[in-house]
Amino acid sequence: MTFTQMNYKCRQAFSICFQILRSEAYHMWKEFKAFALKGNVIDLAVGVIIGGAFGKIVTSVVNDLIMPLIGVITGGMNFNDQFLLLKKAPDGVVVKTLEDAKAQGLSTLNYGSFLTNVLDFLIMAFVIFLIIKMLTNLTTVAQKKLKKGEVAPVPAPTTKECPFCRTQIHIAATRCPHCTSKLDEQEQAAGTN
Repeated sequence: MTFTQMNYKCRQAFSICFQILRSEAYHMWKEFKAFALKGNVIDLAVGVIIGGAFGKIVTSVVNDLIMPLIGVITGGMNFNDQFLLLKKAPDGVVVKTLEDAKAQGLSTLNYGSFLTNVLDFLIMAFVIFLIIKMLTNLTTVAQKKLKKGEVAPVPAPTTKECPFCRTQIHIAATRCPHCTSKLDEQEQAAGTN
């Protein structure tokens, strides 16, 4: 086999591989697009974004509203600064705040921050519980109405179909805007055919 023949065979093989890869990539792209545009994925993305924003609001409520009130009740104590030293401070070092302990490189057990995060979680869980309970109540009420037959009446139609071109037109139209047929005279003729 000469160099030219080998070069030609390599180009053929490369061309076939490229076509297969292009075809596979196209099918994978179609599958990904179908997956990404499903309602559940979009709903999940919206939920994550709203959940992140809601988490910031709950954190602000805990840190800026609830914890200061608890601090007033407990005599001005700031829960975020509550800690225990895990190792005794060296002689001559006075540690009164968490920042002092961190500046000295001492190991601490930050139970105040932990309690704040637990309270943050409990508020978030309670609000999610209320939302789910509300949605459940709405669906059960809707199901009861469906069983009783209290379904909202179907509104009167506002469009009709042109008997000639089959496009949707306003119900009061006397001439089709698409095919320009007169509907009053010719509608009966078309209905008899």
